[in-house]
Amino acid sequence: MAGQLKEVRNRIKSVQSTQQITKAMKMVSAAKLRRAQDAITQMRPYAQKLQEMLSNIVSNVEGDLNMSLAENRAVEKVLLIVITSDRGLAGAYNANVVKTTKQVIKDKYASQYAKGNVTIWNIGKKGWESLTKSGYKTNDTYKDIFLKLTFENVQLAAQAAVKAFENKEFDAIDIVYSEFKNAATQRFLSEQFLPIPKVAQKDGGAKADFIFEPEKETLIAELMPKILNTQLYKAVLDANASEHGARMTAMDKASENANELLKSLKISYNRARQAAITTELTEIVSGAAALQG
Repeated sequence: MAGQLKEVRNRIKSVQSTQQITKAMKMVSAAKLRRAQDAITQMRPYAQKLQEMLSNIVSNVEGDLNMSLAENRAVEKVLLIVITSDRGLAGAYNANVVKTTKQVIKDKYASQYAKGNVTIWNIGKKGWESLTKSGYKTNDTYKDIFLKLTFENVQLAAQAAVKAFENKEFDAIDIVYSEFKNAATQRFLSEQFLPIPKVAQKDGGAKADFIFEPEKETLIAELMPKILNTQLYKAVLDANASEHGARMTAMDKASENANELLKSLKISYNRARQAAITTELTEIVSGAAALQG
């Protein structure tokens, strides 16, 4: 009986220690989430408007203007830029990004994958570890971006992807990431990065009217890469906020589960203690009765 009581006490101490850790991690994630949420909230309207403007320009420019980044060609080689986190303990966040990546390959690029023509650039260690282990062709050049998350570091990855597309190393480039909705909700999706998607014109709809200053060639050559840099940076900020939201939610749930487990263990401990006391009293009374007899 004494051994059973000691075992339950040890389990209670262990769960209490775990609960302290999960509560601390929840508070840290909540603080980081506020900063990450502010960053993506401020960035998203700007990035979306730039992307919309770029798609409109590509759709409405006529003539022999050279727009290699909007060139649609037969898709033989594919690049997926997959954004996950560096650390775990974020619930199913990383697993869902990896699952979305595999689904995109299966649904959209199955024939290219069968030929070994699907390459994955990872941003975040968890995705790189999981996809490499699963046998996918991965590249870890940019996986440590979250160690120092700045526009300049993300821009390096975007510029490398643009250069690879221009050099025809890849015919299509998609970004797979988690779009931040709120602390408890993320939307896992893939987004076309290159070639730049065009906006479909509605029947009878008027074309967007643009006045180019300076000339079209100069403006588009300068504008396209910068907007693409912003698009990837927005996706990374979305993923960063999603990670902290998922981790905060997971740690909150873990703290609640630890609390429920503590209640159960304390009930078990009190029952075992009561049984031990009852047994001791019974033995004392039996001994006294035997002496009197």
